[in-house]
Amino acid sequence: MSDTPAKLSLTDLRNEIDRIDHEMHQLLMQRGQIIDTLIQVKKTSESGSAFRPGREASMMRAIAERHKGLLPLDTVEGIWRVIIATFTYVQAPFSVHADISGGDDLMRDSARFHFGFTVPYHTHPSATAVISAVAESRGDLGIFRLDQGVSSGAWWRLLTSENSPKIISRLPMIERPDHPAGTPVFVISKPLTDAAVRDVILYSARFERWRAQDYAKIASFGGEVIASAADNNGLSVLLAAPGNISPERIREECGADGGMPELIEIGSHAERFHHVGE
Repeated sequence: MSDTPAKLSLTDLRNEIDRIDHEMHQLLMQRGQIIDTLIQVKKTSESGSAFRPGREASMMRAIAERHKGLLPLDTVEGIWRVIIATFTYVQAPFSVHADISGGDDLMRDSARFHFGFTVPYHTHPSATAVISAVAESRGDLGIFRLDQGVSSGAWWRLLTSENSPKIISRLPMIERPDHPAGTPVFVISKPLTDAAVRDVILYSARFERWRAQDYAKIASFGGEVIASAADNNGLSVLLAAPGNISPERIREECGADGGMPELIEIGSHAERFHHVGE
């Protein structure tokens, strides 16, 4: 716009808004045409999976890094999440299954913010039910709260077999104070053959004996205990570690005395991006 604000009338400004809205709609339809061609090239409607968590994460990071101005980042992120999820859905329809054993409201907010209203949303009373639903589907997703407590048990152990669903993402991708859907959740899907992003690797670990110093050992290689649940065989732990840390290093740090009889990879996700604003 070459005119200065002082020279523009209210009618001029409204006409500019109408022009921009029209162009945005045209661009969305052009995106749809490209996706239509992509479906034919990739045959995603036949494979049943169009998820690319690494690409999604890089897109959201780029949006946050370049965003400025009056429009809140919350709005921009929400719009792009709906665009990404909906175009993924039209490539290969899927549903989102949520474990609401820790409450429904926050899970619903997270699902709708990140996947929109076009993607069907189904609630389940337990993590076991969500994992079963994803395993029996053609290409659905499941979501779990990271902070749901111990009442759900060691649900991550249900992801340890070779063909079981795996963690593919952690939401929100853009973390910041007062995020409108900031409840941390893991996303699972059937195993991705070529699209998984491995910045952070998730493991199901078991400790025969857990000691306070084990937290320091895990922190020494940049790891994190996400959740834990005790049973008769010891302590089961959902463990996150940087993608460049080998399982051998983890065992060396944590299981040198035989205290870690199990360490099984159950998924991975992109590195979290923290946005602090302007």
